[in-house]
Formats: sequence, structure tokens, C-alpha cells
Amino acid sequence: DNMAAARTATVERKTNETDIKVEINLDGLGKNTINTGIGFLDHMLCAMSKHGRIDVTMSCKGDLHIDDHHTAEDCGLALGAAFDKALGDRKDIKRWGSAYCPLDEALSRAVVDISSRGSAHIDLGLKREKIGDLSCEMISHVMESFATEARITLHVDTLKGKNDHHRAESAFKALGVALRQVSLPLIC
Repeated sequence: DNMAAARTATVERKTNETDIKVEINLDGLGKNTINTGIGFLDHMLCAMSKHGRIDVTMSCKGDLHIDDHHTAEDCGLALGAAFDKALGDRKDIKRWGSAYCPLDEALSRAVVDISSRGSAHIDLGLKREKIGDLSCEMISHVMESFATEARITLHVDTLKGKNDHHRAESAFKALGVALRQVSLPLIC
């Protein structure tokens, strides 16, 4: 039985700017150990892992002395590649789904299609320049990078919220829940 096989993957990505290792288990419990060198990015990826019940171990050494761009982007790319690899042949899964997740006053929606065509449409409506050491423009770019390498169609919208931390975190929570939903085996 194809679904009985472990849906896990390890991906290593080395560039001139970053050195990343990701391990993922799609049938996990949401355990995670994530160290990208960017605290707020770690926090977002941990939220995605926890609420999606996807185990993720990730380490990254990046050129943070320059800025956050390469590290954040490459972490999204590596995590997406691991998700794609762990999905395997993409047969007998639900394929599409959605989730709404709140965080206090913020509410986000994520819609995912395991389409084999990487496409992302992200609108988080963030107002700040940075949250912690992560540029707000990179938050949606991480999701876009993930979708490209995961070969999924992804729509994430923050529908309401005043606090940018809450807006971003509710979006990653919704993404995690939607990813879990679409990757579950079909039950006939």
C-alpha cells in the first residue's frame, strides 16, 4: 500500500549564500526544531509545523550579515522541496483544501491545491517594515518560495487584524492546517 510508506524527506540546499538542511514528516505530530538564524521566521515555521501536525527539523546558516533575503527565501525553497519529496507520487490524497485560523483579532485563510504547478497568491496586508529581524516583504515571499518548490497552488489572505505579528502568525497557522488537510490520504 502506497500510503503505508513513510512520507518523510530530507533536503539539503547549499548555495553561496546559505547552507540548509530540512527534515520533514507529513504524518507527524507537529514536533519541530527550527533554527534559521531569524527568530521571527523560526516562530512562523514552528506555528505552521505545530498546527499542521507536520514534523519539521530545519537548520540554516545564511548570509545574515548582508540581510534576511537569501536566508528567508532559501528556507522557503528548501522546505517546499522537502514537502514535494515527502508527498511522493501525489496519488490517493485529498489534493485540495482550506483552513481559517485566528490569532486574537487576526483571521487568515489558506487555500491549497496539490496541483503540481507552483503558484502563490499572498495578501497579508502587513504595515510594518519588519517584525523582529524579518522584513515583512519576506514573509509572503517565504510562502511564495515554498509554493514554487512544493509545486502547489497557494492562496493565503489575512482577512482582518490590527497587529502584524498576529496577522502573519494566523496566516502560517492556516497554511499548516491546510497543508495537513490536502496531504491526508483519501478514505474510500
